[in-house]
Amino acid sequence: MNAVHAVASATGALDVAAIRRDFPVLERTVRGLPLSYLDNAASSQRPRAVIEAISHYYETSHANVHRGVHTLSQEATDLFEGAREKVRRFINAKSTREIIFVRGTTEAINLVAQSYGRPTLGTGDEILVSRLEHHANIVPWQILCQQTGATLKVAPITRPGEVDFDEFAALLSPRTKLVALAHVSNALGTVIPVRRFIAAARTRGVPVLLDGAQAVPHMTVDVQALDCDFYAFSGHKMCGPTGIGVLYGRESLLSAMPPWQGGGDMILAVSFENTVYNGLPYKFEAERSITSKR
Repeated sequence: MNAVHAVASATGALDVAAIRRDFPVLERTVRGLPLSYLDNAASSQRPRAVIEAISHYYETSHANVHRGVHTLSQEATDLFEGAREKVRRFINAKSTREIIFVRGTTEAINLVAQSYGRPTLGTGDEILVSRLEHHANIVPWQILCQQTGATLKVAPITRPGEVDFDEFAALLSPRTKLVALAHVSNALGTVIPVRRFIAAARTRGVPVLLDGAQAVPHMTVDVQALDCDFYAFSGHKMCGPTGIGVLYGRESLLSAMPPWQGGGDMILAVSFENTVYNGLPYKFEAERSITSKR
């Protein structure tokens, strides 16, 4: 994206040809015509800089992160944790302990459902979503309701395709234990004024998860300013590699949540009698990136 901004600032207008050159896939022709790719809401293409960075890593520094004292492992670990700090700055989280690496938005939402929701919710409790949600922000909550006896409540949308705030506020009750909303709709492109919804939930002490998969590629996201409790997004929708994503979580909540998956670096010490879990953010990173998966 910096390359795009540079092209725009240098010429006063977007140089489409220069931007296309940043994306090798756009050198293809389809049915005899230059490829036009319009499916970025589903998955963006990768610019040359990303492809070259991945190749450079594999060519020079690949090793397990946090697993060795040799040079390559130390280099890979530094790159890995450096990326975590970049993400922290990108969304203005308070600490890298609040940045959990996952495989994408869907896994992030499932992590919250199973690690926060399952131990917390019970029969009679409610989860509130909207009719604008992607199925990845519906199905995990349906599964959680089946597991706990909670009920899924759905705020309606207006004819222009916006979440009806008055109906949303009316659905908030003492039984509401979690709100999960899209920041930007993947289907309609509606930008939800989430601060207003978060503030309404906050008055009742209800934590809020935002599905930011469609928002992060297009706008500045400041999780502290939003005052959300969880924020989830994917790399592959914002010119990054497939199979990476981020869950931001408020540190006080993450600290109290149990691990979701076991293995890898979520362990400090393990025996057949007992396992001591790692601290944040590692206790939620049983399988962490391409460098440490089994």
